[in-house]
Amino acid sequence: MTEDGGRRPARRFRDSWGVPHLRADDPLALAAAQGRVTAYDRAWQIEVERHRAQGTSAAFLGADALAWDRFARQVRLADTARRCHAALDPATAEWVGAYVTGVNDGLAAGAGRAPEFAAVGLTPGRWEPWTPLAVWLGHHILFAGFPGKLWREHVARKLGPASVDLFAIDGPAVAGSNGWLLAPERTGTGAALLAGDPHRFIEDPGVYQQIRLACPEYDVVGLAVPGVPGIAHFGHTGTVAWAITNAMADYQDLYAERLRRDGTRVRALGPDGWQDAHHHVETIEVAGAEPVRVDVVETDRGPLIVGGPDDETGISLRYPPRVRSELGFAVLPALLRARTVADVDAAVERWVEPVNVVQAADTTGGLLHRVAGAVPVRHPDNCRRVVPAWEATHAWRGWHTPMPRAEVTGRAVMANERGLAAPLGVEFAPPHRARRIGELLDAGQRWTADRMAAVHTDTYLGSAGALLTVLRNLTGLAPTAAALRDRLLRWDRRMSADSTDAADFATLRAAVVRRFADHPALAALADPPAYPEVFAPWLALTPRVGYALEHLLGGTALPGVDVAALVRAAAEEVAAEQPVPWGDLHRLTPWRALPDQAAGPGARLDGDHDCVLATSSVPGVTHRCFRGPAARFVWDLARRADSRWVVPLGASGVPGDRHHDDQSPAWLAGELLPVTTDWAELTEEPDEQ
Repeated sequence: MTEDGGRRPARRFRDSWGVPHLRADDPLALAAAQGRVTAYDRAWQIEVERHRAQGTSAAFLGADALAWDRFARQVRLADTARRCHAALDPATAEWVGAYVTGVNDGLAAGAGRAPEFAAVGLTPGRWEPWTPLAVWLGHHILFAGFPGKLWREHVARKLGPASVDLFAIDGPAVAGSNGWLLAPERTGTGAALLAGDPHRFIEDPGVYQQIRLACPEYDVVGLAVPGVPGIAHFGHTGTVAWAITNAMADYQDLYAERLRRDGTRVRALGPDGWQDAHHHVETIEVAGAEPVRVDVVETDRGPLIVGGPDDETGISLRYPPRVRSELGFAVLPALLRARTVADVDAAVERWVEPVNVVQAADTTGGLLHRVAGAVPVRHPDNCRRVVPAWEATHAWRGWHTPMPRAEVTGRAVMANERGLAAPLGVEFAPPHRARRIGELLDAGQRWTADRMAAVHTDTYLGSAGALLTVLRNLTGLAPTAAALRDRLLRWDRRMSADSTDAADFATLRAAVVRRFADHPALAALADPPAYPEVFAPWLALTPRVGYALEHLLGGTALPGVDVAALVRAAAEEVAAEQPVPWGDLHRLTPWRALPDQAAGPGARLDGDHDCVLATSSVPGVTHRCFRGPAARFVWDLARRADSRWVVPLGASGVPGDRHHDDQSPAWLAGELLPVTTDWAELTEEPDEQ
């Protein structure tokens, strides 16, 4: 504090990569400083996220954003955020409010640096106290994959209920995240190591913000979500570190609703008969087009996301933050104050959204491996299909507790596989990444932070075996196809950017996927049901076949499908093509709110969606990568300064800034950069915002 009792302004430092390191006299001043530097570095990014959460992004992004805005309005993201904010304890609300004050203080200066505002004629708005909660919801509302239930419903209706299992496999979607924990006896320092890489859509600017937050109460370095205070998922306080992956739990339900109008009211049929539903109409402004009116309907189960009062039917979504008026935001300041694994464990006990597997380690040897979040107890059918709203048997009956946990012996791995969280979910990632990480860790000794990059960047494709087995058994192939077969059977199964064998495998895989998708046995699934556009990625047949290919090749065969003949035809086709390196096909395509029409072909990438280096494409649709490691990190509990990290682009969200994409070469090369913790090695910036 100053002599007159006022709060001294926070100090802002940068390391050589432009990462902000903030120092303040107390947590509230620090939260304000975090909000301010985020607005300065990421103004365009966080304003896009604010508008997306409110369902107002089409007003400046145009018709392409309308589908999302309609969904955000119908699912009531902003209203849910307001509810959750109103239920915060006073201390957490004050802390979030300080962050929002900082954002509002910094937005004008940040927008002045960001050319996108002028390009679309957008003036930065004012953040409300609940806006960070809305941003968080916007990021995670689709995280649990509830649209997969719409796909299963589609399969059941078209092919029969038994056919759902043809696609309901471990791995119905692109890769998730990796994380691993090495106990002190497995490291070269005698202290634990915690490492990982969250796999999300690669965005420009990046979805994670490297940052350091220091005040007399704590000093934490980690990866924040721009627009959200604190360090939720990946942090190191100096004495304890934590990390998460998506648990793949199922905690969002879809209900088939029967609706009718009764004068000016809308009513829905529930277990106790016809009951009033909330109904109002909102208008979405759309740049370059006429405004669009949207019916917002909410039954006792939840908001309608399909259909409406005039359809007399619909589908509602029931999800924990809406039911509980809680996101778990009180966990965020508690994590910053954590000193031990026990502190982290106690903090995440209150977590809600999304459901995560958590790992943590501290300097005293404490280790943690558990699930955190809110998962309702209900009928098993709720987890797989759209269920009738009028049947009481499908109501929620409390919450799963305690959440699963496991003792760490030597090492622990989390990679979205069917493991610790198995009792809480239906579909998980294939076991290949988790298995491979375990093999790599077990093959080494005396691990150090510097050596962890070899695990992050491993390109062995564990899922290749099913297709190669079918290929091995083919006979009578034409000479060129036989040569392709023999070459792929000798291949080391590494998806290296310079490997033509890797490209041949991916091209063959894509050809097989397309033949499956075009087969008459699946013709009934070719045209998805008329659900809102935002759910289209879950309902398209070719991607679904691509993600389920390993199962379709090696599991229960589709009736009427000659798998060997299908693979034979694909091999004959691919064998005639000119070989190219995998990296020529597999290129990075970051998502931008404003697409860069002048962007080049994208950087060449190693990896594939079932590699530890999970650079995901959509087999049968494109080899381009849109999802992959949104950050890589290693938290060293022996000495925090020996920790490492890297992000796909850089610390700044401003195009043309020298730190906008200066980490890209290291990220592409699989290198990890030092985490600077010595204040003497940082450069203090004047308060010029």
